[in-house]
Formats: sequence, C-alpha cells, structure tokens
Amino acid sequence: MSYDDCMVEKALFPRALSIEAIMAEKSHFLLGPRQTGKSTLISQSQLKALIFDLNDERDFFRIGQSPENLKDFVDGTVRLVVVDEIQRAPNLLNQIHNLIETKDVRFLLTGSSARKLRQGGVNLLGGRARVLHFHPLLMREMKDSFNLARALEFGTIPSIYLSSQPRLDLEAYLGTYLRQEIMAEGLVRNLQPFRRVLDIAALCNATIVNFTNVSNDTQVPRTTIYEYFDLLRDTLIVYELPAWRRSRVRKPIVSSKYYFFDIGVARALQRNVGRGVAPLEQGHAFETWLLHELRAWIDYNQRNETLKYWRSQSGFEVDFLLGDHTAIEVKAKKWITSTDLKPLRALRDEGAFKNYVCVCLEERPRRHDGIEILPYATFLDRLWETEYHGG
Repeated sequence: MSYDDCMVEKALFPRALSIEAIMAEKSHFLLGPRQTGKSTLISQSQLKALIFDLNDERDFFRIGQSPENLKDFVDGTVRLVVVDEIQRAPNLLNQIHNLIETKDVRFLLTGSSARKLRQGGVNLLGGRARVLHFHPLLMREMKDSFNLARALEFGTIPSIYLSSQPRLDLEAYLGTYLRQEIMAEGLVRNLQPFRRVLDIAALCNATIVNFTNVSNDTQVPRTTIYEYFDLLRDTLIVYELPAWRRSRVRKPIVSSKYYFFDIGVARALQRNVGRGVAPLEQGHAFETWLLHELRAWIDYNQRNETLKYWRSQSGFEVDFLLGDHTAIEVKAKKWITSTDLKPLRALRDEGAFKNYVCVCLEERPRRHDGIEILPYATFLDRLWETEYHGG
C-alpha cells in the first residue's frame, strides 16, 4: 500500500477530533509530530478557509519570506485562515497576531515543532490562540480495524499502521525527521551525537532516564544531553511524564519518566521492528500505547487534566495518575493476580484518589479488593464515556 493509498483515512478512520468544533470558538495551534494526519484532517474537513501550506515553496515564498504579504490575501470575505507547518516561518506570528486583533480573523496554525514558534517573539500569540496537540490513530478511530499486536509492534501513525511495509516506512519516517526537522531547521550543529542520543533515548522509553549514564554511553556532555531531550520534547517526539509528589505515607521518587509519542518509532530506533513484540518488551509497549490513548483523550476533549505517575522509594509504582481522581496500573497480562495489585493498594493508603484501575489483557471486567480490573477496550470505552472524572 502506498502512502497516497493510506490517505483514504477519512473513509477508513474518521478522527475523534472535530476541527470544525474547535475552530468555531477561537484560533488554535494544532501541534503534532509529522504524518500524524494534521493536513489530512484539514483537507477532509468542512472548513471554509484560506489555506497556505508552508511546505509548498510557492506559499512559503508568498508569505513565509514576506509576512507583510499575508494581509493582502485576507480581505473582508475571509473569516478563517489555515497556515500549515507554521514552524517554517515563525516570523509570520506577528502579522497573524495583528490580523486577529484588527480583522477578527481566526487562524488554524499547524506544526510539528514548538521550538521555533516560541523563538518567534510572540509567545504563541499571547493567549489569542489555544494550543491543541494532535496524535496518531486511536483505537476508537480504527474500531474493528484495530489490532493490538500490530499497534504495539508498529505504532499507530496512519501511513505506517496501514502500510504493507511498516518496517521500511518507520525507517523512512526517522530519516525524514532527522533530515527535515533536525538538519533542515538547523536545530543541532552536529547530527551524529544527536542520533546517538536519540537511539539511547529510545532504549530508555517508559523509564526514568539517568542522564549521567546516557552521557557516558554516548560520549556526549551531560549539558548537551539535557539540550537534546529538550529538543525531543519541542519536536513532540518525546513526552515527559512528571512524578506525583504529594505522597505522605511513602516517600516518592521525584524524577520524570520519558515516553516516545508512538511505540513504533521507539521500537524502530531500538532495531526491534519486524520481529514481533517479545514478552519482555510487551509491558513497556502496552504502557506506551495506553499513554498515547490517555493523552489524546485529554487533548481532544480539552479537559483540564494532568497526567503523572507515582513511584515510592521503597519500589511501589503506579503507571498513570489521571487528574486527582483515577490511578491506573497497566499490565500486559491475561490474568491479574493479587500481587499485581500491590502498587495500587499501596497508593490507596495515601487516600488521594477516587478510582483505582488495573488495565490489562483480561477478557472480562471484574473487581478485586476494591480495584477495578478492566480489559483495555472496556477501560477506553468507559474513559470516553467520562466515567472517570473528578468531583
């Protein structure tokens, strides 16, 4: 299946995010890694908009190199403007800011990196546009076409999940990221040390990163390692999951954990794609995939929720804490024992959460010692039905 064939995405997988609904309220930045489907979402929407694609050299020449020209295209009939790949011309933000203020025009600005936008001097339009993150495909979007084994091995970037050659396409994806996002934008001076750190970062997926060890393994200074991880966050490749620090009964670990936005990308960097997901790898793969689902639920519903994890210095760990109400332990197991629930019981001693859930591969929901044990599909259905919430 070719890349063009994969872009019949609307017919196969309608996305959970309504771009029309969010643009009815306010201007937005829609930020997401490359090939997650931002441009496809816009092209298949019902938006009546003036569209500029800054990857198209004609549009880049028209307004990217000469931002003052933008106002010439926005006459009294234009109410909505889309600028795709806005990070290629962050100097446009001043002109966009002015048009929002003076002509009451709404803008949808898509991009795959927040770094150059923040350097544009407008601080993401000073609150005049909301920031919304876009993600790879979700289970609820794929419905009966969803296959967990495929998602855990190859991830859910649309063009890769649908590909007949996903391993090759993942390698091409990484090459595109390094060439276009990193080299072409001049985000690092020397690509080779960055590539070494990227490979090690993938091996550290779903873990607390020891930056000293990464520095020793890559022979890259520790200060540079921190800069590279900042770059991975800014280009939306890596997500930092902070630690929950309000534990009173047991002293908590305070270091963050790091996850790649897509398990297929992490596995490609680990050189594991194409061999199936080994039992020792399945736990982190399942955990990374579920984090992606949780983040998309928060972002697409624009919920005021935080995601954190908890780990005590005595060794108990709960994978995800959703807001101040739901603790989620993730187990890639077909049968959950009482031992598997020890971390949730330890966290329950803190008295801080309302719901305690173990998401797993069991076939039927059940309850044990006050803890819900849920098949992953059941949990996600209940999540989108807003069964888990504060208050």
